Amino acid sequence: MKELFHKYKEVISYLVFGVATTIVNILVFFLCKDVLGIDYKISNTIGWFLSVLFAFFTNKYFVFASNHEDFGSFVREMLLFYWYRILSFVVDMALMILMIEVLHISEFWAKMVTQVAVVVLNYFFSKFFIFKKKSP
Repeated sequence: MKELFHKYKEVISYLVFGVATTIVNILVFFLCKDVLGIDYKISNTIGWFLSVLFAFFTNKYFVFASNHEDFGSFVREMLLFYWYRILSFVVDMALMILMIEVLHISEFWAKMVTQVAVVVLNYFFSKFFIFKKKSP
C-alpha cells in the first residue's frame, strides 16, 4: 500500500488539494451568489480568483514540490499558473453560460459539471507547463 501511495503520490496529492480548491471555489461561488446576491458570473469570477490563489500555493509546495528559491522563478511560476488558470476559467465560464443559459441546467449542476473539466485541464497544465521538472 505504501509503495502504491508513493508511486501515485503526485496524482493523489493533486486530487486531495484539487478537491479542497474546488470546495473553496464552490463555497465562495454560492456564498457570493446566494448570500450576497451577486450575479452568478461575478460570483464565479470571485470564486475562481480565490481558489486559484489557494491552488497555486498548494500545488507549488505540496503537489509538485517545486522548490525554486529565487524570486524570479517564483514570479514566473505564479504568472504561468495564473495564465493557464485563465484559460481554464474561460472554459469554465463558457460551459457555465452554455449549460445555464442555453441548456437550462441548474446553476448547481452546471457548476458541478464544469469543475470536472477544470480539474482535468488544470492538472495537465500544471504537470506539463507550469511545474515541470527540469531535465538534468
